[in-house]
Amino acid sequence: MARVVKRRTRTTEPAVPYTRADIEALSQQMKEPGWVTEKRLAAWDVFEATPWPSTNDEPWRRTDYRHLRWDEATPRHSVNGVVLRDIPEDHRAPLIGAQQGGMVAHVGEKVVAREIADALASRGVIFTDLSTAVREHSDLVREHFMTHAVVPEQGKFAALNAAMWTHGVFLYVPRGVHVELPPHSVMWAPHVGATLGHILVVVEDGADVTYLHEYASPTLEQQSLYVGVTELIVKDNAQLRFVSLQEWGAHTFVFTHQRARVGRDARLDWMMGAMGGRFNKDFLEIELDGQGSWARMSGLYFAQGNQFMDLDTQQNHNAPHTTSDLLFKGALADTARTVWQGMIRALPGAQKTDGFQANRNLLLSSKARADSIPGLEIEADDVRCTHAAALSQMEEEPIFYLMSRGVPRHEAERLIVNGFFVPILERVPFEGVRDRLWDAINTRLEAAL
Repeated sequence: MARVVKRRTRTTEPAVPYTRADIEALSQQMKEPGWVTEKRLAAWDVFEATPWPSTNDEPWRRTDYRHLRWDEATPRHSVNGVVLRDIPEDHRAPLIGAQQGGMVAHVGEKVVAREIADALASRGVIFTDLSTAVREHSDLVREHFMTHAVVPEQGKFAALNAAMWTHGVFLYVPRGVHVELPPHSVMWAPHVGATLGHILVVVEDGADVTYLHEYASPTLEQQSLYVGVTELIVKDNAQLRFVSLQEWGAHTFVFTHQRARVGRDARLDWMMGAMGGRFNKDFLEIELDGQGSWARMSGLYFAQGNQFMDLDTQQNHNAPHTTSDLLFKGALADTARTVWQGMIRALPGAQKTDGFQANRNLLLSSKARADSIPGLEIEADDVRCTHAAALSQMEEEPIFYLMSRGVPRHEAERLIVNGFFVPILERVPFEGVRDRLWDAINTRLEAAL
C-alpha cells in the first residue's frame, strides 16, 4: 500500500496590522517627496496581491514560520529620548584605530548618529540615513531605490519592506572616488515589535569603498520582527567590500531580501555573519551583469538553542567571462537547524563562466540538523561551475591527537571549531570585527561544549 504523505499548509492568513492609511501617514510623518509615497502605495498593492509564502512553495519548503505571533511581533513602537550611547560600545566602536569614514546609527526607527568624515564629504561621498537621503538627494535615490536590485515583486516580504520601511542607510560613492576610511552603520532594536530597515549602496564607475553594517538587539521576552532589504549596486570597474553582521536577539524573526548588481569588470566582496535571531529567512543574490565582473560571497553562522536559519543564495551569471565564489560555513549546537539552498545560474551567452559554491557544517550536537542543497542551472556550453556540501560531527581522532600532546579536551574541541572558521574569518577586512566574531564564536562554544 502506498504511503500517503500529508504536507502541512497554512490554514489562516497572518494578520499584519498595517493599512494603506498607515503608509500614507508614515510617509507624511517623514515629510517624503511625492514619488516616495507613490512608490510605497504601489508596493502595498503588490503586497496585497501577493500570496503569503508557504511550505508548498519551493523556496519555503523547509521553512515554516507559523509559530510567529503576528499580533505580538508586528506593532511598531516609537522610541523617545534615545541617544548613540544606548547602543553597546562594541557595535559603535571605530573600525580602524580611532577612525572611520562616518557613522549612521539607529535605535529602533530613530536616527541617533549621522556623521561623515570631511575627507569623504568633500569628494562628493554621501553617507546618511535613508529618510534624509530621499529628501536631500531625491533624484539620486529615486534612480536606484528598488528599481533594478531588489524590487517589490520579488516576494511578500520584499513588498512589505518597500511599502513600510521605517529607517535605512544610503551610501553613494561618486565616479572614480576611492574611499580610504570605511563608513559604518548600526541598527539597534532595544524594544519589542517590528522594524523595517533598508540599505542602499551605489558605487559609481571606477569607485572603491569598504563598508560595514550591523544589526543587533538584546534578547527580550516577547517576539519581534525585522523585515529588511539590502541593495548593492556596483557599477563598471568599481569595487565594493561589504561586511554585514547580524546579532539579533533570540526573540527576533528575520526576513530579508538582499541583492547585488555587479557591472563590467567590477568586483564585489560580500561577507556576512549571522549569529542571532530566533528564526531567519534570508535571500542573498548576486547578479553578475557585466563582462569580466567578479564576486565573492562568504558566510559565517553559529546556531544554538532552538535557532532556525534558512539562507537562500543565488549566483546569477548574466554575461560572459564572469566569476563567482561562494563559501558558507556554520556550526550548530543544541537543537538548532539550518538550511542552505544555493544556485549557480549561467544564462545563454554567458560563456567562460567560472562559478563555485560550497557549504560546510559542523554539528556539535546529535540533535542539531543542517540541510545543504546546492544547485546548478547551466544554459551556456563553455563554463566551469562546481559545487560542494559537507556535514560532519566533531571527530575524535584530532581531539585525541591534541590531548595526547597535553591539550585538555575542552580546549582541543575549541581549537578544532576555531580552525573550522579560520578560512571565513580571514576574509573579514577589519581586525576589530574579526576579534568580535571570535569572541561570539567562543562564547557560544562555552555553552555548547
